[in-house]
Amino acid sequence: MWSLAVVWISSLLVSAQAQGTASFWKGNDRSGRCQYSFTVDSPKEASCPSAGTGPEMEALKSRLGLLEVLVARLAGGEAPGTVAGAGLKEAYSQAMREKTQLQREKDRLGQQVNELQLRVTELQKEAERLRSRPCPQVPSPSVPQHDSGLRPGTGPALSHLVSRPGRTQEDTSSLRDPSWQYSSLGYQELKAEVAEVPASSPEATEDNTGCGELLSVGEPVSHRKADNIGGRYGVWMQDPEPVTPYDTGMVWRIDTVGSDVRQLFGYENMEQLSRGFPTKVLLLPEAVESTGATMYRGSLYYQRRRSRTLIRYDLASESVAARRDLPHAGFHGQFPYSWGGYTDIDFAVDEEGLWVIYSTNKAKGAIVLSQLDPHSLEVKRSWETNIRKTTVANAFVICGRLYTVASYTSPNTTVNYSFDTTNSQSKAISVPFKNRHRYNSMIDYNPVQRKLFAWDNYHIVSYDVRLGKQQ
Repeated sequence: MWSLAVVWISSLLVSAQAQGTASFWKGNDRSGRCQYSFTVDSPKEASCPSAGTGPEMEALKSRLGLLEVLVARLAGGEAPGTVAGAGLKEAYSQAMREKTQLQREKDRLGQQVNELQLRVTELQKEAERLRSRPCPQVPSPSVPQHDSGLRPGTGPALSHLVSRPGRTQEDTSSLRDPSWQYSSLGYQELKAEVAEVPASSPEATEDNTGCGELLSVGEPVSHRKADNIGGRYGVWMQDPEPVTPYDTGMVWRIDTVGSDVRQLFGYENMEQLSRGFPTKVLLLPEAVESTGATMYRGSLYYQRRRSRTLIRYDLASESVAARRDLPHAGFHGQFPYSWGGYTDIDFAVDEEGLWVIYSTNKAKGAIVLSQLDPHSLEVKRSWETNIRKTTVANAFVICGRLYTVASYTSPNTTVNYSFDTTNSQSKAISVPFKNRHRYNSMIDYNPVQRKLFAWDNYHIVSYDVRLGKQQ
């Protein structure tokens, strides 16, 4: 057996010598056994293929390259110039913006729920207090029947009598009998009731020509419903100080649904608006951003799409008369109203002129109110409030006071804050306001009509307002 192995090895060595160089080695392995090893050059291959080469490896590398390209397109980083990459990146950005808006809406609704829970708790406590409060009994001799015309013991009825508008505490002296004891329970009750009566009725504080605080907002009056989806959001207005060839009866409308909003529709009067027959259609040179436009002194004022640029469009010449960037203003979803819609910059008009409502990074989202030069759009004065813009549904200006609305969807909400530019003071108020159609995307004030104009879920509506006397 050993001899056969030697012969076989010898033949291999001879063959190897015939093919080229060969080497032979003998040694023990790890277990101590003797092993023979030798190397022989290949007669066909100049070199052995190294690890990581070959057709299979090349195919695998090609597939990995394709995967890297697909990942780059999805991320939008490696192939920003491709149409697919740009579209995916825009879709991703839109999804993130919508997520942020939904989170804001969730936080706002949570805050409203907490406020309502606190209000319910307070009302429950008040109800319990009223239930536990005994009804005071007035001694029968204390109110003579021949003087008051009342039955004995009817103190509350007497207080109702003296609480009529215009009647003061002095006017009630004829109702008291000389035998009335000032220390009696009946007199103390009457004194308390009279003290709660205002010196004049709310109607007496109204002033249709003055500029007092907002007292009430009337019921919404619907003038027209949009015909298609393009009219779900929009802005409508009447110029309080029109310029020839237009007058105060002219009504203007912009449907703001779409990425390239440029059409301005004009109607001769409210009747033509309700019938849907425009007499003028203008094509604006720059696209409109959102529902913040307004009309004043023969010009349309609006924000150019995706920018903080303010534009004054002259209706007579049908051209841009002025443009100016609003310094540091947030735009395109940075500081919108709570309903969204890129409502970062909102124009307003009142008895004192042209205003713009917005916010900045410096103000950290609080409303900034600026009065503008209507000719050049230059900022004349500015006030920074403590009202968070993203927490209110909308805002308008009346007589130099900023007012905000709490909700854009609640059918029964309130005008919840006011800011007075004369003293830079803001305060919480509660003036009832109705969103009849439950999605109010625009509210503006018209100082000539003394009305609020609004766009509520396809519906063009208006509200009468009632102001108090100017202090």
